[in-house]
Amino acid sequence: MKKTHYQGRYLILNETDGWEYVSRRGRSDVVIIVAVTPDNKLLLVEQYRIPVTAFTIELPAGLVGDQAGQSDESLEQAADRELLEETGFQAESLSLLHRGPTSAGLCDEQMVIFHAHNLQRIHAGGGDDSEDITVHAIDLDQLPAWLNAQSQAGKLLDPKIYAALYWVKPD
Repeated sequence: MKKTHYQGRYLILNETDGWEYVSRRGRSDVVIIVAVTPDNKLLLVEQYRIPVTAFTIELPAGLVGDQAGQSDESLEQAADRELLEETGFQAESLSLLHRGPTSAGLCDEQMVIFHAHNLQRIHAGGGDDSEDITVHAIDLDQLPAWLNAQSQAGKLLDPKIYAALYWVKPD
């Protein structure tokens, strides 16, 4: 039986059969975009994340249907919106790579990972008014060394970046 312990503005703390977990109010999907520029650079974003009190390096990502009036937003529309908003790049098309839990023991959130194809730079990116995002376009050949340097500098690396390398590596 499901029991709700707490409801905040955005999150809910639930318990089912003795297991406590977090749910989002509204939809529980998050889109993540693996985007490689025409000159073979992986797009990454850097931002300060309050829960971990550190700057993080991540793939572009965001919540689905979190904008006012967009509760019926499709996964693809959210991925398009987030990629453009955060990085300033627009994709000609998207293909689904994977769908699965972000942290199966902690929350019911599902991540949906897309591969962005045929990118075009539209603007500088940087996020919406509530975000302060730095965009990085890192050559795939230099990515391991660059990520190591970022880690050594105290930034936290989202492990989904390494999953992205699996999908973008040459055959």
